[in-house]
Amino acid sequence: MLLCWLLNRPPILRQPSAGMRLFTLPGNPKLRLFLTLCTVSALLLLIAVLVSARYLYTSIPALSGNSIYEVAPGSSLSRVASDLQAQGLLDYPQLFVALARWRGVTNAVQTGEYRLEAGLTPAELLDKMVTGDNVQYRITLVEGWTFAQAMAEISRSAKLVLELQDLPRDEIAKRMELDYDNPEGMLFPDTYFYTKGATDLDLLRRANQRLREVLETAWQARLGALPYDNNYQALTMASIIEKESSSLSERGHIAGVFVRRLEQGMRLQSDPTVIYGMGEDYSGDLRRADLVLATAYNTYRINGLPPTPIALAGIDSITASLNPLPSDYLYFVAKGDGSHYFSSTLEEHNAAVDRFQRQPQTQ
Repeated sequence: MLLCWLLNRPPILRQPSAGMRLFTLPGNPKLRLFLTLCTVSALLLLIAVLVSARYLYTSIPALSGNSIYEVAPGSSLSRVASDLQAQGLLDYPQLFVALARWRGVTNAVQTGEYRLEAGLTPAELLDKMVTGDNVQYRITLVEGWTFAQAMAEISRSAKLVLELQDLPRDEIAKRMELDYDNPEGMLFPDTYFYTKGATDLDLLRRANQRLREVLETAWQARLGALPYDNNYQALTMASIIEKESSSLSERGHIAGVFVRRLEQGMRLQSDPTVIYGMGEDYSGDLRRADLVLATAYNTYRINGLPPTPIALAGIDSITASLNPLPSDYLYFVAKGDGSHYFSSTLEEHNAAVDRFQRQPQTQ
């Protein structure tokens, strides 16, 4: 007909011959029955596939809110499917297993906890278990915390496996693979996520690795010559700065004061180092007598930096320790409102102490 249209001629229509008839069943009864059965079977198979697909990709009715399902170590896919059925989450566990076999992931289901949310389909649940999309827990290590405070917070994390709680610090440092035998200050304060079954050692190593990365980056970008032999000393200085002030705008000046004191051979005279050295003997009120106590951390009595950091230092304190602000300040005193007054001479500093700390409290 197309050729006739091109030639602008009417087509010649003919009746189809008997040999040209289509979809005509053969006259053999057995063959006709066989073809009929094949057709019916194909239709039934198609219906079964459509029904199965609809089930696997439709939300699980029993999930009306959030819940958690745990795949125990050593569980087979069939066992998981049966358990989900027992909990009323899968009506047809065989289809769940069949989907995994069709995808080739029968042995790829990972252990752990999985969050089951409303709207989740059986196919999406299988995806979660294959990719290991486990429930994530979080823990936050705060700037200025001591190592003891960090370990206390970790011990309250019920989903962590605790392996280090009763070990001495030097053993913890060894297991963390530190270059020093004291883990104080060797964690980066941040929020960390973990899954059930992770250990406290896993978390400490991650926090230490994060610290190494931040510290090395800051060390490479440091400002000129500084009185540190290595980045560990810079971290120690950063921990002191962290405890001295919570004001970000002051940390560069505090770093400047301490760096100039080191360069001029002056003692740091930092109260937080004294408090750290006192340990549990500190009652909350630093007295004049405490400033003369002989400890390795009393920077009123020792020269230079204390032997280790005294707290977890954040990125701002680390940056300040390696980029101190230039000035002629050599002293500072707390003003009582969270900020400090900086002085260049001892006379000016003593006057500031009288003004902000020795004046009688007004009612």
